[in-house]
Amino acid sequence: MGLRGILGFEYGIVQAPLGPDISGPELVAAVANAGGLGLLRAPDWESPDYLKELIRRTRSLTDKPFGVGVVLAFPHEENVKAILEEKVAVLQVYWGDCSQDLVVEAHRAGVKVVPQVGSIEEAKKAIEAGVDAVIVQGREAGGHVISKEALFPLLPRVVDLVGDQDIPVIAAGGIVDARGYVAALALGAKGVCLGTRFLATEESYAHPIYKKKLIEFERTEYTDIFGRARWPNAPHRVLQTPFFNEWKSLSAHENETNQPVIGQSTIHGKEKEIHRFAGTVPNVTTTGDIESMAMYAGEGVGLIKEILPAGEVVKRLVEGALVLIQQKFSEI
Repeated sequence: MGLRGILGFEYGIVQAPLGPDISGPELVAAVANAGGLGLLRAPDWESPDYLKELIRRTRSLTDKPFGVGVVLAFPHEENVKAILEEKVAVLQVYWGDCSQDLVVEAHRAGVKVVPQVGSIEEAKKAIEAGVDAVIVQGREAGGHVISKEALFPLLPRVVDLVGDQDIPVIAAGGIVDARGYVAALALGAKGVCLGTRFLATEESYAHPIYKKKLIEFERTEYTDIFGRARWPNAPHRVLQTPFFNEWKSLSAHENETNQPVIGQSTIHGKEKEIHRFAGTVPNVTTTGDIESMAMYAGEGVGLIKEILPAGEVVKRLVEGALVLIQQKFSEI
C-alpha cells in the first residue's frame, strides 16, 4: 500500500463536487493547494459563460490543477464545451452515460475524464469508453446516491475488473478520515473521494447552520422525499434532522411542486425560491426556514467533530494514513 498520487495530483484525495454550488472556488482552490483534486460543481442548467467565470475565479486562487463535476441527468452540453475550452485538468461526470464520444472529445482537449459509478455494470461501460479513472460510490455516500451496494463489497470487484490497466479506482461513500482511506487502499483503491468531510470545512459554501448540523447529528437515512419533481428516481442520503424525521414517510404522490416556499437562495448567480422538499441544500446566501431544508450527508458524518480548513483535512488524511501504514500495520 502507498500514498502515490493519481492523475498527476500529489495525493490520491478527491473533494467531491458538492451541489448545487457548495464546492465553489474557495474550497476547490484550498484542496488543490494542499495537493488534492478539488472539483467545482457545474450548474444544473446550461450556463457556459458563468461556468467559465467560475473556473477563472478558481484559477485566481490557485496555480494547481483542478476539475469540474457535471451531472449528466441535467442539460449539460454547453457546460461541457466550456469546461473543455477552459482545459481544466479533470471532467468528472455522474448520473448518465459517459460515452466514448465524450471521452474522445475531452481527451482531444487535453482533459481527463473521471465518471462516478455505482455498479459493476456501470464500471465496465466506463472502462470500455476509455476513461482515465473511476470513482466507485457506495450506498453509504451522502447526497444523491446512484449505488445500490455498499462500498466495500463493490470496490474490490471494480478493482479486479480494471486489472492491470492504468485506470485508478477511487473509493467514495462514508470515508471521512485516515482509517477509511487506508481501508480503501487495502481493497485496491488508489485514492478516495470525500464529500461530507469537505462539506464540513471553513471554505465550503454551505450555510453555517448546515455545517453546525453536521457536527450535531450522527445519523443519516437513505430516502427519496426531496426533489422528486426536479430529479425523479434519484434517492439520496440525508441527515436525520427533526424536520426529516417528521416527514420521512411522505406519501409517494407528494413532491415539492405543491408545497409552500420556505426560503430563498442565490445559486450560481440565480435567485431561487426554495419550496419545502425541494432538495436544495442551504448555501451561505440562503434565508428562510433553514432547518426544514434538505441536508445531505454520508454515513461517516458521526466521525466529524469539528469544522476544519480544507487543507488541514487533506493533511490529516495523508499523515494519518502514513502513521497507520508504517506503525500500526508494519508488523502484520
